[in-house]
Amino acid sequence: MSASHDLPNIDRPLFRIPDPEALAGGAAPRHPPRILLLYGSLRARSFSRLAVEEAARLLEAMGAETRIFDPRGLPLPDAEEASHPKVAELRELAAWAEGMVWCSPERHGAMTGIMKAQIDWIPLSLGAVRPTQGKTLAVMQVCGGSQSFNSVNQLRVLGRWMRMLTIPNQSSVPKAYLEFDEHDRMRPSPYYDRIVDVMEELVKFTWLVRGRTDVLTDRYSERKESAEALSARVNQRAI
Repeated sequence: MSASHDLPNIDRPLFRIPDPEALAGGAAPRHPPRILLLYGSLRARSFSRLAVEEAARLLEAMGAETRIFDPRGLPLPDAEEASHPKVAELRELAAWAEGMVWCSPERHGAMTGIMKAQIDWIPLSLGAVRPTQGKTLAVMQVCGGSQSFNSVNQLRVLGRWMRMLTIPNQSSVPKAYLEFDEHDRMRPSPYYDRIVDVMEELVKFTWLVRGRTDVLTDRYSERKESAEALSARVNQRAI
């Protein structure tokens, strides 16, 4: 592991970098998996952001390339045109990514509006391109109190709606304010270890899936449609 990967909580002899050769044979892409990470809070000390930053460090140590989207300045869905700079930035990152991490705080028993707004700005299709279909997704949440799974359950529903391959593992960090030190690094704990597990699984699934997306998302019903009919259906205006 490179010295630049500052992971003090890791038991290094037990840390495994997913092996591309074991996961993606043949002519599968060999560039680092591209992962976009979204978080759902604008607080100066946002624990969903801190959790995402820890996740990004782990992903990079496992050979992935990461981008973290800053939602500050993103307008509410439909309040601005899609040409708005923050919307354009988010959509470009979604197109770039081969997998994503979504991490939301739980507020009033649900994901935050900030988290939902980011997902709502990513369309199911942009012309003939579907920015999320067939890509991998890991879901996480941070809690102000006891452990809950409301936000990750909702994120799973959205991931399915966005036609993403949402991995089985997930992370929920209770009392997140106790899990980060004065340097905004996550303390060693089973909750940190779970995030390691989730990121390891995400990288493995991304190696398995990318390069095969066209095959995995090929549908009989869509093969029956003409190109014009398909374009008209998937690009219809929202009601």
